[in-house]
Amino acid sequence: MHSLKFIAATLLLTVISGCNVSMPPINVPTNLSDINAKLATPKPLSQDEAGLGLKEALKKGVAKGTEGLMKPGGFAQNIAYKILLPEEIRNLEQKIRNNALLNAAIGKELDKTIDAMNAGAEKAMSKALPIFTNAITNMSFMDAMKILTGGQGAATQYLQTNTTAQLGQAFQPEIKSALESVAIYNHWTPIVNTVNKNKKLLGLTQDVNPNLELYVTDKAMSALFKEIEIQENAIRKDPINRTSQLLQKVFKYADQN
Repeated sequence: MHSLKFIAATLLLTVISGCNVSMPPINVPTNLSDINAKLATPKPLSQDEAGLGLKEALKKGVAKGTEGLMKPGGFAQNIAYKILLPEEIRNLEQKIRNNALLNAAIGKELDKTIDAMNAGAEKAMSKALPIFTNAITNMSFMDAMKILTGGQGAATQYLQTNTTAQLGQAFQPEIKSALESVAIYNHWTPIVNTVNKNKKLLGLTQDVNPNLELYVTDKAMSALFKEIEIQENAIRKDPINRTSQLLQKVFKYADQN
């Protein structure tokens, strides 16, 4: 009996050894560097990370942009953003300055108006911040991804498209209030009245009646969008401005895409 069992076992082993059974290869890292490389491979950017990272960058840029413009002198002492007289009056300014009578009558008032417009814009700047913040907070993931990979100025363009109408409704009354707080109409109304009374002397055929609130509002918004774009592009261009791990990960993805 034992001999039969031994013979059966021997035959079984012979059959098994004669079969060409192939096992799938197992990819095992051959050294420590291979293992470290696999562990170091970054995880793909998630939807939450993309959205939160971009919103963090935008809020940072908006805050920094408005902060600089709302300071005293943010407009008046800034060559790029200083608000000058409306074009209708600016075209006449040199004639007024060169005319002794007109310059004595309204020359100083022109200076006061320029100062008041810039002071008004500076005081009104903070009113735009909640509008921008709300637009950023409500941004969709699809919008965030388009902005993230859209290159320089993409975020600013998004804000401009989605906030200009609201800014026009909310920002202009604040500008008007700010202008009134520095008594601008004490200077502006006499200027317009004097110019219109002397329009023939100045070579005008129609009265000048520009909307000063709208004019200053447009100038203030234009300066704000330019400043936000500067801040946005600084984050895109220079990694040193990516001040958190999330910003670093999100804009590294943007750099690669």
